[in-house]
Amino acid sequence: MALTLQSSTSFINLKDAKIIKTSDDFGTICFAQIKPSCRLRAKNSTQEAHFLREKFSVSEERKNDRLEKLHKLTTHHSKSTRVPVFVMLPLDTVSLGGNLNKPRAMNASLMALRGAGVEGVMVDAWWGLVEKDGPLRYNWEGYAELVHMVQRHGLKLQVVMSFHQCGGNVGDSCTIPLPPWVLEEISRNPDIVYTDRSGRRNPEYISLGCDSLPILRGRTPIQAYADYMRSFRDRFREYLGDVIVEIQVGMGPCGELRYPSYPESNGTWRFPGIGEFQCYDKYMRASLQASADATNKKDWGKGGPHDSGQYNQFPEDTGFFKREGTWKTEYGQFFLEWYSGKLLDHGDKVLEVAERIFHGTGAKLSGKVAGIHWHYKTRSHAAELTAGYYNTRDRDGYLPIARMFGKHGVVFNFTCMEMKDSQQPQHANCSPEGLVRQVKIASRTTGTELAGENALERYDADAYAQVLATSRSDHGNRLSAFTYLRMNKKLFEENNWRNLVEFVRNMSEGGKSIRLSERDSSRTDLYVGFVKEESVKNDKKAILV
Repeated sequence: MALTLQSSTSFINLKDAKIIKTSDDFGTICFAQIKPSCRLRAKNSTQEAHFLREKFSVSEERKNDRLEKLHKLTTHHSKSTRVPVFVMLPLDTVSLGGNLNKPRAMNASLMALRGAGVEGVMVDAWWGLVEKDGPLRYNWEGYAELVHMVQRHGLKLQVVMSFHQCGGNVGDSCTIPLPPWVLEEISRNPDIVYTDRSGRRNPEYISLGCDSLPILRGRTPIQAYADYMRSFRDRFREYLGDVIVEIQVGMGPCGELRYPSYPESNGTWRFPGIGEFQCYDKYMRASLQASADATNKKDWGKGGPHDSGQYNQFPEDTGFFKREGTWKTEYGQFFLEWYSGKLLDHGDKVLEVAERIFHGTGAKLSGKVAGIHWHYKTRSHAAELTAGYYNTRDRDGYLPIARMFGKHGVVFNFTCMEMKDSQQPQHANCSPEGLVRQVKIASRTTGTELAGENALERYDADAYAQVLATSRSDHGNRLSAFTYLRMNKKLFEENNWRNLVEFVRNMSEGGKSIRLSERDSSRTDLYVGFVKEESVKNDKKAILV
């Protein structure tokens, strides 16, 4: 892959390339050699003079102007149709020691992304890293270094307030637990984390049953989240709304507003199991009992449904989720309204404090909802129900979420935008396309801004084409932004990189599918072309200028 300034139709000579060996995460990236004066060695003196005069002045200001010109690849059209693309950074972007991980590789990668026309990047700000040394003791230094680097490259940044554990879910490549002092509180009182019917404790996220209880050394979880966000705001105030354009507020496992109903750790759950309800810690049980008492149905508060099955069963294997099962009874409706209502209430509380803290900063707020598409074609939508989304064939479970997000001016961020029904196993009764359509309509109905992500790592043209299709406004809201999962070594492989560049271009055209030619030097100063294998001989590395 070659990214270079337009210069007739010539390639940069690989003899003038300098190889920078980065981490295994990003592979090896080659840059054309640049003299200390920041001038690029051209193929002839006339060409060199042109670059010196027009593009590569020693002035830092002129260098930034060049980057801005490159970035206009995605901004020359109407803003009403453009869909900006962000790219998720590795989960371990900041190390366990609190420093920016592999800064040289990160710098090279950000330069490449900028050249491809990407709007910006997304990073998780892990609670378990930032506040690990003790309550109210925050270390933002690694993130500060990243913010400065992102700013230098003229990119934007989405930051996730990640109050959950990293590890044990799809795509988790490292382990970052909750802060050690929080884990100490969990060891003293295991009921402060989600618990299933068998008594399994899940340390991914603090149980929402504790939201208003001072279980964290005198603070409630909501207060701890608020203090964390306030510390972030104060540390990065000058960058909010300019470099840091979005704060995604974590509200559950994987940063999503949901219960941890399908944990993959230790083989507990496997796709496409229905999952299990997570309402058996003493605080959730107390809430359920209080709700049952209030309806004069005390027996309904003794625990969750006894016939809801186990993690890896199918709906028809259970009394609760089968076609005419308990979910349709008065008891089933009572339980599901309570269970989903508690999740909505949790999201409302967290977003209320986030809205107050970031008000006036210029940064958008967003919240993420999981794309649970398996068993979507069944009547009960069992996998969605156990996750806390009361969505069935007879009830829209995403309208209440969209209304709650809209109430706080929060962007509804939804996953599985890359998936097609035809690519799913028939026995799982999946419909990611139907689910996405439903969410788009819900967001349009409530006037809530909608953004998207891919649920799984995909690099192929089919996945990008599906995102392009769902980004348009044919069925409900069009996407206001898309965040691609995830930056790693594979992304920078030749064919994968070309697919990404083409995708970014198409999203800049409002979701229109436009194929890039190998020598695309028209309309823009960004030249995108593949160096043929025969011309690079033994070196198939990307050249990024």
